[in-house]
Amino acid sequence: MTSLVSVTLEVGDPAAAERFYTAAFGLGPQVRLRACDAPTTGFRGFSMSVIVSQPADVDGFIGSALTAGATPLRPAAKSLWGYGGILQAPDGTIWQVTTSSKKNTGPATRKIDDLVLLLGAEDVKASRQFYTGQGLSVTKSFGGKYTEFAADRPGSVKLALYKRRGLAKTLGVPEEGGGSHRIVLGGTTGTFTDPDGFVWEPAPATPTPA
Repeated sequence: MTSLVSVTLEVGDPAAAERFYTAAFGLGPQVRLRACDAPTTGFRGFSMSVIVSQPADVDGFIGSALTAGATPLRPAAKSLWGYGGILQAPDGTIWQVTTSSKKNTGPATRKIDDLVLLLGAEDVKASRQFYTGQGLSVTKSFGGKYTEFAADRPGSVKLALYKRRGLAKTLGVPEEGGGSHRIVLGGTTGTFTDPDGFVWEPAPATPTPA
């Protein structure tokens, strides 16, 4: 079965990006950095999500990210599904920090429960069919709007598909964008490119920490 082992963010200044991510989230081997100056404009068609256990953890991570230089897109707030906020890293990557809980159960921690990559697809059904053909297993699917795949290895990054227009609306950014996605997905199979232009490559056995 294919798994998403790591995500490589292509950034203009890897040293600056490493300082940011270390201070903001303390991310480990699931997120890697690579120098890249490929042209990119507007919405890059994806977001990363840090999933935590309670609102205090959301506030802690968002606070450290803003202090490290992130730009707020949506302030942390309660919603029907839980509590969370959205920000943009200095390298341009959009991050959601969320929890399904609306109440704190203890002191804030720096523990990340899950890391999720959400890809904006022009045609979710077609992309879902493509990915199942590559060996990914669907765990949730809501027609042409959303699909979630299994993360069957310890430490895997969860992968999900969302309608590109809907994702941009959720993130609070214009849908328009072009050029490089500035992201490469590290998987347990070979190199391929999905219908929306997201590139996969074989992940190293032990990804290099960001």
